[in-house]
Amino acid sequence: MTEEMKRKWLRSKFPIALLFLAPSLIGFTIFYLVPFIVGFYYSLMDSPTNGSFVGLDNYRQLLQSASFRKAASNTAIFTLTGVPLVMAISLGLALMLNRTLPLRNWLRAAYVMPLVVPVASIIVVWQLWFDMQGAINAIWTSWGNTPIDWMNTSWARAVVMLIYLWKTIGYNMILFLAGLQNIPDEYYEAASLDGAGPIRKFISITLVCLTPTNFFVLIMSIISSFKVFRETYLIAGDYPHESIYMLQHYMNNMFQALDYQKLTAASFLMASAIVIIVTILFRFERKFHMN
Repeated sequence: MTEEMKRKWLRSKFPIALLFLAPSLIGFTIFYLVPFIVGFYYSLMDSPTNGSFVGLDNYRQLLQSASFRKAASNTAIFTLTGVPLVMAISLGLALMLNRTLPLRNWLRAAYVMPLVVPVASIIVVWQLWFDMQGAINAIWTSWGNTPIDWMNTSWARAVVMLIYLWKTIGYNMILFLAGLQNIPDEYYEAASLDGAGPIRKFISITLVCLTPTNFFVLIMSIISSFKVFRETYLIAGDYPHESIYMLQHYMNNMFQALDYQKLTAASFLMASAIVIIVTILFRFERKFHMN
């Protein structure tokens, strides 16, 4: 088929393809694209109704706000800490479950349970564990120690981190397990004949073959780390301990205060940060494949 014939064929099929894509395109435009444009417009105004254009003044005030900077730094710390942890633990569990182990099928089912349990139910369980009168403090005080107010001290970040890991590890483990099972055994057999040890096989074969999976899991883990608001809000309320005061808390408080200009500006900055991170990762992966 010549290039001219290909172009004619594509032109003839384009209206049909557009027809099938129309519902999704319309939904995306109404529920995502239009609100995004309107939100950006509001972020440049001094009021959502009959406001005047103020340019980047809302962004300047936002960056000067101590509460916003605190929320942004907490979110960054949480992401930089949680993402490497969740990827390492998920990959380790996937490597373990990729072997023949007792109760392997039961363990697989147990790890994906957080995916099907409602968030509110998850939070109730964690509250029972980390409440002042909860199970952890009961064990802790039985050893003669003073009870810890887990959610109103610096320990709150560790508790939220545990919830994030518990919620995310199962999904990532499934992705890693699927990637591991797609690696041909011949690669490892050839490496064994060349005298490669387990560490060398892991670095040169496993990690290299898992590059697409690693990339996808990394992006999804980063996005998930920006979305811990539900868990934190349900377990600690509107104004949690300062160590877990995230960007979503700040935006929720701006919404309650009807400060839509700050709300939309903060939302746009967070979305921009995610887009920049994902773009950099895409470029890095492309260069990795080229090399």
